[in-house]
Amino acid sequence: MTNANQYSKVAPSRADVDAMAGVTVVEFGTDWCGYCQGAQPVIGKALGQHPGTRHLKIEDGPGRPLGRSFKVKLWPTLVFVRDGVEVARVVRPTDAAQIEEAFASVA
Repeated sequence: MTNANQYSKVAPSRADVDAMAGVTVVEFGTDWCGYCQGAQPVIGKALGQHPGTRHLKIEDGPGRPLGRSFKVKLWPTLVFVRDGVEVARVVRPTDAAQIEEAFASVA
């Protein structure tokens, strides 16, 4: 959906995310966020262990309906969705183990 290094300004609707089959990781943040930039190596490492997982990297902020529907407050936030239902969430990950724990929840 996006360049792996950039957050997409175009987001699917919540209904579209809820209709996605299988596991989806929705990552919310912005390209200018220092926390988001700092977390990219950790996120990339963890997601690299799950190459078949759908990863949506969505720009968030005031007035962005998808982020508001998930009640995102801090960036980056990774929401793990399985068949349209949120199963786990990781906020501001600092190591790949935090993300792996979330993946274990969706397995």
